[in-house]
Amino acid sequence: MRKLPVFTLGVEEEYQIIDPETRDLRSHMSKIVDGAKIFLKEQVKAEMHQSVVEVGTNICQNVADARKEVSFLRKKIVDLAAEQNLVVGAAGTHPFSKWQDQPITDDPRYHMIINELQDTARSNLIFGLHVHVGIENREIALQIMNQACYFLPHIYALSTNSPFWEGRYTGFKAYRAHVFAKFPRTGLPEYFDSVQAYDNFLDTLVKTNCIDNPKKIWWDLRMHPFFSTIEFRICDMCLTVDETICIVALIQAVVAKLYKMYLMNTSFNIYRIALIRENKFRAARYGTEGLMIDFGQKKEVEYKALMLELLEFIDDVVDELGSRDDINYIHKILADGTGADRQLKVFHEKQDLKNVVDFIVGEFTKGL
Repeated sequence: MRKLPVFTLGVEEEYQIIDPETRDLRSHMSKIVDGAKIFLKEQVKAEMHQSVVEVGTNICQNVADARKEVSFLRKKIVDLAAEQNLVVGAAGTHPFSKWQDQPITDDPRYHMIINELQDTARSNLIFGLHVHVGIENREIALQIMNQACYFLPHIYALSTNSPFWEGRYTGFKAYRAHVFAKFPRTGLPEYFDSVQAYDNFLDTLVKTNCIDNPKKIWWDLRMHPFFSTIEFRICDMCLTVDETICIVALIQAVVAKLYKMYLMNTSFNIYRIALIRENKFRAARYGTEGLMIDFGQKKEVEYKALMLELLEFIDDVVDELGSRDDINYIHKILADGTGADRQLKVFHEKQDLKNVVDFIVGEFTKGL
């Protein structure tokens, strides 16, 4: 069997900048981003709302490199925030901040988006984790994208970390995706049978002024228009580095396994997006505690049983990737709960969302 290629990684995280007194989101007036650019250059940027900072790793050769980079970035942003008497947290939504109170970053790009999408864009006060996996061959990348869609709800459930919205428990373990769903060109991607069909689709949108560039395809999984990567965008922002790296490792292993199947002239079944959407809803609603559909058996199965099957499915690639310890952290998430479960535990014990914010802030640097 041929050795697997190096599946390089890129990790993007979106952080909440928080006032330690009010526990509300707080504008950093670009001071954190400007300060970070001295050290991090293009690895840090402001987002649409001034209370958000986005960071991205350099190209990482493996999961261990990704851990070092994510840990370094978190530490650096915490230090810069402290200089402004602010703190940092990571979750898919803030427990009680209202989007109407958050100033918008003064940038032509964001003005253009708001001019087009209005309150849909202004209300998009959410925080995500994006993971790039490097694949040079676009035809193979597209095949893997089509097949990997099946696993998106399984991955998403592990990351669920947005149970609150504007001061209310939503009843969902992950409400972030429902906020983002108001945007066009979001959600699960369509199936494409060739790169030509994919490129024709993007070309049509650009030529008809639906988008000005292909990056405005905001699907849960996309073949990146400018990099040789496929980008997983479905996950909530994770509380801890351990959770982020666990999910990064799982995503890389799924891609590597599908690539290995390609080398063996086989492939994973491709299911209708409408069916996968059913599992995505269940992941958002129940996280790891509910039932999902096993489409092969056409029956409901406990999520945790499906995850154990997925771990068995990828088992033959994780050692070559050097990520077994990080993959095994999934068992801790299944035992202790996702970020959403742990946020809800604090809320039920304290009955105060400010305590939930304190928990989110405390978890941000855990394990660094």
